[in-house]
Amino acid sequence: MLKNVISSVALAAIVSSGMSVVLSHELNAAVIERKLEVQGQLGKVILNPYKVAPLTAVIDRAGKDPKDIKVTVKGKDGGGIDISYKVDEASLLHHDGVPVFGLYDGYLNTVVVEYKLNGKPVVDTYKILTNPFQTRIVDGRTNIKPTIEVKKVAKGFEDRLYAMTMMGNADNKEWSWTSGDKVHGAGEWNEPSEFYMVDTKGEIRWYLDSEQFYDKDGRRIDDTGRFMSFYQLKNGDIIFGQSQKYMRYGMLGDQSFTRKLPRGYIDLSHEILPMDNGHTLLRVGKKDYNIPGTQDVRHTVRDHIIEVDEAGKIVEEWDLNEIMGKNVWRKDLIVALDQKAVCLNVDMNAAQHVEIKEDMPYGDHAVTGTGRNWAHINSISYDKSDDSIILSFRHQGIVKVGRDKQVKWILAAPEGWSKDMQSKVLQPVDSKGNKIKCENGKCENTNFDWTWTQHTAWLSPRGENKGSTKTLSVFDNGDGRGFEQPAIPSMKYSRAVEYVIDEKNMTVKQTWEFGKERGYDWYSPVTSNVDYMTDKNTYNIFSGDVGLLTKQATKAILTEVDPKTNDVKVEMSISTDKKPGVYYRGHVIQQDKLFNH
Repeated sequence: MLKNVISSVALAAIVSSGMSVVLSHELNAAVIERKLEVQGQLGKVILNPYKVAPLTAVIDRAGKDPKDIKVTVKGKDGGGIDISYKVDEASLLHHDGVPVFGLYDGYLNTVVVEYKLNGKPVVDTYKILTNPFQTRIVDGRTNIKPTIEVKKVAKGFEDRLYAMTMMGNADNKEWSWTSGDKVHGAGEWNEPSEFYMVDTKGEIRWYLDSEQFYDKDGRRIDDTGRFMSFYQLKNGDIIFGQSQKYMRYGMLGDQSFTRKLPRGYIDLSHEILPMDNGHTLLRVGKKDYNIPGTQDVRHTVRDHIIEVDEAGKIVEEWDLNEIMGKNVWRKDLIVALDQKAVCLNVDMNAAQHVEIKEDMPYGDHAVTGTGRNWAHINSISYDKSDDSIILSFRHQGIVKVGRDKQVKWILAAPEGWSKDMQSKVLQPVDSKGNKIKCENGKCENTNFDWTWTQHTAWLSPRGENKGSTKTLSVFDNGDGRGFEQPAIPSMKYSRAVEYVIDEKNMTVKQTWEFGKERGYDWYSPVTSNVDYMTDKNTYNIFSGDVGLLTKQATKAILTEVDPKTNDVKVEMSISTDKKPGVYYRGHVIQQDKLFNH
């Protein structure tokens, strides 16, 4: 019967496709088996296995049990950087295969996998093709990739990998979920982000597909907002936030969790800090807050810290309106700010200065009083020695607060603080411990200065941070320096700075700075970070938006320096073709922690 016979044409098609054919004894059916061709002794290569990290892959173990695994993604011909790492048993089990990280985009990558199989050494070489780098294309954009210029890489720093977040551009904002006097921050910043990693040749070696996280129509509140702060955890995972939710992912894109903010809180931006006990500190706003002394109920703006446990349940709340009291009305720095760039509310048409009036509108406005942008907390550091948090208030200064909700000290110019806080303001001293005379935001005959509109006031591992002595590193953006705007905008400068604080004697000493000598060409009016790298004894500095207030392309300048000599070990600039193109943070990624715990 014809129905029991496979036609010669069909059979030829099957044979040419690489399939095998098994005929039943009754010759009335055909079972098609596909022969899967694999490159090594393990299984197939699965590119972008979790759909959000396109420059990663998994080599399926195919039921085999490789041991002592080492992966090397070979650098491009002509001097590219190899990325090499070990893979432990836990990572092999988690991915059911060998994780591959650090591929080039739009390239036929060479990946060498060394391992033992049944006690015998094996070296497999894989060719893995990737798609070109993808980013958000909005009106007016002309380039897909950022422009990366590597200026210096010292010997011993060639294998550095730097991850960074950049604030993108929205297709539209007509569905923005806040309006009028309820505008309050991250939800209104409806633009998506770019999140990628570069090597010291300026090549992108990893990126997160933010399209998978972002609703470009702006209708789903939980899928709007930007990626800003991020941290690499001890097991190699990254934790980051996006307006109404925070997330933990592996570098291959495998999701550990995505959690919404607890009900009653909004506007997660700027900082999400993992703690050693598995808890997380989040910088948020409070929904429907009764404004003190009024009958008004409004959302607050970047002035609450909450601690959540491993399950996302609230453990603690710091309401800085309540803690700071009358100081929510401290205006000394706010009136001196350049209103064209107040964090990410970039408005080139704004008046340079703000006039504080009695009846100021509520919302994300850099003015005084609860329900407004009076604090603008942009970083958190946790001091486990006394269970306290150190907060960077962009519009006020740096403040340490205990779990008892009491202010321990203030690092800021003394002008404008309420009487009850005056005793908490640290006294500047020189290297010999002599008091430095300061007045109206300026100090005489010294290089000491406070920080102005700063970011990342973090405890620095460069100091021991024991007892009453603390070492703090800060990115001093420099807007409103000395409570004024300079006669010429190009006189502004930013700097990375280190302080040693004596909490017992309530003094502060400046012990290091970098960037002042670079002047306006290194000035970042908003964003940026500085953090100490214990593996190289260097400071990694990310000046995130150089040129923001000019007609030139905004760029980030990443600089890694030896603080003993200020010798630059690595420097590169990163920019996009689309203004403003503001970068938020840039960190060194420790590749040896990714898959070998």
